Amino acid sequence: MRRAHRHGVHSLRAKLTAANVALLALGIVAATAVSLVGMRHYLLDQVDSELTKTRSSLAGSGLTLRQIDSVRILGFVRDRLVPEHADEQPTPDSVFAAVDARGRAVTVFGIEPTEAQRGLADAVDDPGALARAPDPYDVTVHGAPYRATATRLADGTYVLLATSTDALHKGLVKALKLDLAVGTLLLALLACLTLFSVRRRMRPLEDMVETSSAIAEGDLTRRVPSSHHPTQEVEQLRLALNSMLHQVETAYRTREHSAAQLRRFVADASHELRTPLSAIRGYLQLYDQGMLRDPAERRRAWDRMNGEVDRMGRLVDELLTLARLDQRPELRLREVDVSRLVRDAAEDLRAQQPGRPVTVDAAGAVLVRADESGLRQVLANLVANVRTHTPADVPVRLAVERADGAVRLLVADKGPGLAPDDAARVFDRFFRAGGGAGSGLGLAIVQGVVHAHGGEVTVRTSPGEGLTVTVELPGRGPACG
Repeated sequence: MRRAHRHGVHSLRAKLTAANVALLALGIVAATAVSLVGMRHYLLDQVDSELTKTRSSLAGSGLTLRQIDSVRILGFVRDRLVPEHADEQPTPDSVFAAVDARGRAVTVFGIEPTEAQRGLADAVDDPGALARAPDPYDVTVHGAPYRATATRLADGTYVLLATSTDALHKGLVKALKLDLAVGTLLLALLACLTLFSVRRRMRPLEDMVETSSAIAEGDLTRRVPSSHHPTQEVEQLRLALNSMLHQVETAYRTREHSAAQLRRFVADASHELRTPLSAIRGYLQLYDQGMLRDPAERRRAWDRMNGEVDRMGRLVDELLTLARLDQRPELRLREVDVSRLVRDAAEDLRAQQPGRPVTVDAAGAVLVRADESGLRQVLANLVANVRTHTPADVPVRLAVERADGAVRLLVADKGPGLAPDDAARVFDRFFRAGGGAGSGLGLAIVQGVVHAHGGEVTVRTSPGEGLTVTVELPGRGPACG
């Protein structure tokens, strides 16, 4: 099957060359045929015109053959129509023959009929029909081609007039050979030029094949270079192919990044779940071995296990939330007053940490089409992040503002801030700057919810200057459906 497939593949260069040569060959054949037909028609027209003119002169004279024979003033007719040594030329250029009603050649000017005259008489079956024909037609005299016509004299004698067309046909044959020679030369020249031109024009396609082969071997950075003299179609193909390759590379990098992130996520999730499970298992083993005899110790172990269970439950809930966000859930969109949500989040923070200075800039109603529960979770996670990672006396500012048709939520603190490396990974799942408390999923959930709304979330921080998280939502919210 492989060999058969190879035999079925043909070079596009050869096909284009063959097509061009075939088209030119057809053009040359058509032009040669038209020119030869036109030349033959023109030359025969001249011969027929001379014959018709002579026939008309004889027919209009009203003379008999005897009268023509006796009139010496018409000697020039004899010199012209019966050339010297005519009897020695079986196929002269012109033949003048007189025939009787039965079609037999008769004596003219006292000279017996020559071989050519007898041949002409024999070639014409019906002199009367030839005389009545408006135009001369072809006859063959001793194997040579002639154009012949006839006229009837007053005494009933028919005069046959014929002119040889042998030179005409030889000239046409020579012209045909010349046309074929020139045409063959043109075809060879066209084939060479086409091969050269197609090779140059096909160079971008060869570059595409080379680039595709390199990409198949793993080099995803390769692109098809631009040629020096690109054609529109090839350039469009090059741009489309490069765009596709860019998409392929991006998808591959994204897949690799997602796979690596998934592996890290599974490892981190396993680690996070292993810790509370290990603690619970340890306390259960202590209880099973009877090592927790003191009621206070049993109570402390019970509280620790409940704490670990709560921690594991929160972790599972957060993992489920991230899983739902990854599946792009359908949001329950409605008009939401973002200012009210910010004020509620600030009140919750004051209730949890009464000693923390909280500033709120959310006067008036700022409406946005969004999922209210999702936005409440975003604000709750941002506030919890401040509460967990900054001292209780660090000032916090919550604000809402409109800018360029979008709505921005800001949560800024004056805490220790983050180093640039940590700031770059702050939205990674299970990332905890400096090994701090929490599951490391809060900001990842914030990013997922904001992206589900078609918005963006960014951070601005530096060591010792606090952390500012900006959530930007579209003014009309994401499109439904």
